[in-house]
Amino acid sequence: MKNILVIGATGQIGSELTMELRKRYGNSNVVAGYIQGAEPKGELKDSGPSAIVDITDATVIENVVKYYKIDTIYNLAALLSVVAESKPKLAWKIGIDGLWNVLEVARVYGCAVFTPSSIGSFGTDTPHINTPQDTIQRPRTMYGITKVTTELLSDYYFNKYGVDTRGVRFPGIISNVTLPGGGTTDYAVDIYYSAIKGESFVCPIAKDTFMDMMYMPDALNAAISLMEADASKLIHRNAFNITAMSFDPDMIYKNICKYAPNFEMTYNVDPLKQKIADSWPDSLDDTCAREEWGWNPSYNLDSMTQDMLEKLKLKLK
Repeated sequence: MKNILVIGATGQIGSELTMELRKRYGNSNVVAGYIQGAEPKGELKDSGPSAIVDITDATVIENVVKYYKIDTIYNLAALLSVVAESKPKLAWKIGIDGLWNVLEVARVYGCAVFTPSSIGSFGTDTPHINTPQDTIQRPRTMYGITKVTTELLSDYYFNKYGVDTRGVRFPGIISNVTLPGGGTTDYAVDIYYSAIKGESFVCPIAKDTFMDMMYMPDALNAAISLMEADASKLIHRNAFNITAMSFDPDMIYKNICKYAPNFEMTYNVDPLKQKIADSWPDSLDDTCAREEWGWNPSYNLDSMTQDMLEKLKLKLK
């Protein structure tokens, strides 16, 4: 990777990924692609180049790729799970029609493309415990349908045209920097804010609902490490199971209570979020990612909790 375009650079993952890529590859070599109304701010704006990149407009993508001599595209444009259910047509337009535009530009200009999938690509018929890398994927949400299609379309462009496509199935991602924006796993971020603010937390997900999660530093490292990996060793390109931890709401609550003993939590289950969560795996088998490109997370639940609480105390002073 020499010249990198991050599409969706002001989003939950994109804003932090752009800064991490600039740290590793140089500020001037990483372009922050954004849409009107979501302009970069602060350090993200000041540290390197940015450009309007509407993923639904192939000509705009092509112009940016040509101007900045892009060789690698991180395509992070997508609606999150709950939002996608309320706007299914838009979810498809951004997630699939937009991906088609990216892949076509990549085919013509020889770019590598990273497009993340998700644990949402699985469905109720998928084995929920230690979910295999290769298994049935029959999601019933528009979010999940677009993610499965993302995997298949990316594979198609690799097999037919030789486009270097790669991706991971992200679990829920927890960050101390960016706020969540409409995902089923958002509670696992919100709960830390409540703990630091001294507020009682109302959990929208039922007790004993396990989902895979990951701390943002591990997610960023996964996205970059996969794109840096030796292509000859990759068997499962689109997309790799990756995980760092699996827990239910009671487990994360009790872990926070180790450091904030007066913290309280109650339940008020959101039917839509619960329905989506119930269709997702409890835990993933990420053996293929570990074997093919050396995936290995650095954070578990306890080390993440300590770091989240420490960082949020400083942030919310």
